[in-house]
Amino acid sequence: MTVFKLMDCVDLVKEELVEGMQPEAEAESDGSEAEAAPEMDEHVWTSPANAMKIVQKLCDTLCTLDSPDQDTFKINTEAYLAQLQKLDDEFREVVENGKRREIIVGDRFPFRYFCEEFGLTYYAAFPGCSTDTEADASTVAFLIKKVKDDKIPVVFHIELSNEQMCSSICEATGAKSELLGAVHNVSDSDFKAGVTYLSLMEHNVEALKEALN
Repeated sequence: MTVFKLMDCVDLVKEELVEGMQPEAEAESDGSEAEAAPEMDEHVWTSPANAMKIVQKLCDTLCTLDSPDQDTFKINTEAYLAQLQKLDDEFREVVENGKRREIIVGDRFPFRYFCEEFGLTYYAAFPGCSTDTEADASTVAFLIKKVKDDKIPVVFHIELSNEQMCSSICEATGAKSELLGAVHNVSDSDFKAGVTYLSLMEHNVEALKEALN
């Protein structure tokens, strides 16, 4: 059996704690001095450039496993890569024409690869793989001050979030609450409606345009 792992297709980065971000509560110590391995950010697909690498490597793998159909795989891959490149170009245009290079996420932050790719500064409540959902008062206060000081018009939340923290920040600042999809989970209704990676990321293009202007 062939196992295809997205994280094997791209250069990985570690999760990081930026200013104001609440670290995940440490597990109770077992008394050992062994250090845990650094946690790599798993949300590699949030960068369209990474998505293109993943699609190409998936094509290569399928061609190896099913060589009689490799022409079909290659044709479909070429067409999809063209759509991903168009998406990447749209994001770059939004960033280039934006008035700022900073986003605020009042939620978990699964956009490390996305921000690295497009040169965006970010502040958020939790790292992307955190299981926490309620920030402490100092984290919320930091994000409120950051939104006010930097005159940020939009605060993002991710899909399937309770949105409480994002709403609190927006109520205190007058900023707009908006979805920035990590394209990781979708609602049952969205699934039945046939949403795709491309359609969800096109929403992100428009959301980012609003946030950077």
